[in-house]
Amino acid sequence: MKKILVLNGPNINMLGKREPEIYGNINLYEIEKQISDLAKELKIEIEFFQSNHEGKIVDKIQSCYNNFFGIIINPAAFTHTSVVIRDALTAVSIPTIEVHISNIYAREDFRHKSYIASVVLGQISGLGADGYLFALRALANL
Repeated sequence: MKKILVLNGPNINMLGKREPEIYGNINLYEIEKQISDLAKELKIEIEFFQSNHEGKIVDKIQSCYNNFFGIIINPAAFTHTSVVIRDALTAVSIPTIEVHISNIYAREDFRHKSYIASVVLGQISGLGADGYLFALRALANL
């Protein structure tokens, strides 16, 4: 059975409360429930992790080496700042898909650059919480 990590970065724990005009009203628990339901249907083992701390995210990525088939990552604000998360993803060399709830290219200019995009299989941006489900289906099909 494939095992996939769904990793969320800073402030994703505030979904449902934070800027609903950008991120909608869905909360992280509801997103995880949708992902869990689809994972069960696809016969995929799923694990969730969220942290507001860059080092904890790096530690979690490193722990995936030889333990996970794939990663779905929403690095949130670290998308635009974190070389260390990019390097951790490169080091473990696990199929990874980057997800963003909002369309980062339709927002402030500083959000247009992703340090992560060049080291992942693909990026899903602007499709809301459905982006996680699309990413899970893509990894399931590998």
